[in-house]
Amino acid sequence: MISRPFRVPPTIHFGDQAAQRTGEEAKRLGACSALVITDQYLASSGAINPVLESLETAAVRVRVYDGVNSEPTLEHVETGLSMLRESRCDVLVACGGGSPIDVAKAVGIMATHPGSIADYMGLDRFARPGVPLLAVPTTAGTGSEATMFSIITDTENDVKMLIGSPLLMPAAAIVDPLLTLKMPRGLTAATGLDALTHAIEAYVSRKAQPMTDVLALSAVRLIAEHLPRAWGHPEDREARSWTMLGALQAGIAFSNASVALVHGMSRPVGAIFHVAHGISNAALLGVVMEFSLSGNPQRYADIARAMGVGNRNQDIMGVAQAGAEKVKRLIQMLEVPTLGKLGVTRKKLDELVEKMAADALASGSPANNPRQPTAEEIIGLYYEAL
Repeated sequence: MISRPFRVPPTIHFGDQAAQRTGEEAKRLGACSALVITDQYLASSGAINPVLESLETAAVRVRVYDGVNSEPTLEHVETGLSMLRESRCDVLVACGGGSPIDVAKAVGIMATHPGSIADYMGLDRFARPGVPLLAVPTTAGTGSEATMFSIITDTENDVKMLIGSPLLMPAAAIVDPLLTLKMPRGLTAATGLDALTHAIEAYVSRKAQPMTDVLALSAVRLIAEHLPRAWGHPEDREARSWTMLGALQAGIAFSNASVALVHGMSRPVGAIFHVAHGISNAALLGVVMEFSLSGNPQRYADIARAMGVGNRNQDIMGVAQAGAEKVKRLIQMLEVPTLGKLGVTRKKLDELVEKMAADALASGSPANNPRQPTAEEIIGLYYEAL
């Protein structure tokens, strides 16, 4: 058995009202002043008031940067870094989906490093820790609260930069399902299927390990069972809680086992067509999963059984195929648009698809896929997903 590292945040708080532990965690880190990175809706709607009130109760001064209203960019990182330095904050608190958390990771590490975050694209490029980060997700999807990765878009060059290092791992993940109760149905579907993608790809990845296998299969089971209810009945606390636990488990799993072809293909879609990461993963998952089955039918059959499909009379490939069909039905039921309905036009795809396939392969993620794709096969999958 190959030895692989397994990393998680030093502290994870999970459950109703976990957000009220934010101030306590900030004080444990010795913080006097916090920069809260979030978006305008969360800041203005009162959705993150439990976090802000907890910091106030703990006598931690707060400054809020609420400008991360889209996929995270170099500009977001530079603005957050300027605010961190001006305010002399000694802890970061990220509230939101993957975008605020990814920006906060980049801001924290750049507070102790020269240059631009773009200079550190790739893996293990940092020399020292950054400003500590408390990650408080308000969506059940990205798992970024428990990963050592940040994805930042260089809008000038249409590149989504993957930046990874154990030094990007949050000091604490504070995961409160009550913060997700107001999520719109479309966002619930996109983030939930993003988490399902994380779980599936972590399990079939060539870098999978026993610790990640347990979490990945648990996440598949929880998300497949509870996401439809969380989507159909947004106020259902039980469904929200189990879906969020699945997203957290999936985040830990893929942070340690990596991702595969879906993510490799998703990054160019996001960078060029400005489609949010979660929804582009959801739009690609079904066709990529079906393509990949032959690479490791046993693993895909395990996924199918975790979702409650397949029977003893079917061979392994038949069970794996039933799992792929279940995922495609789930995507359809949750009303996830095709790439064509997300603004990816055939004309523009014709012009850019070769570059997109090359960029997908260059990301490294497809190398983890159980079935290794060629550039021509990736091009075909883009058209199929269109």
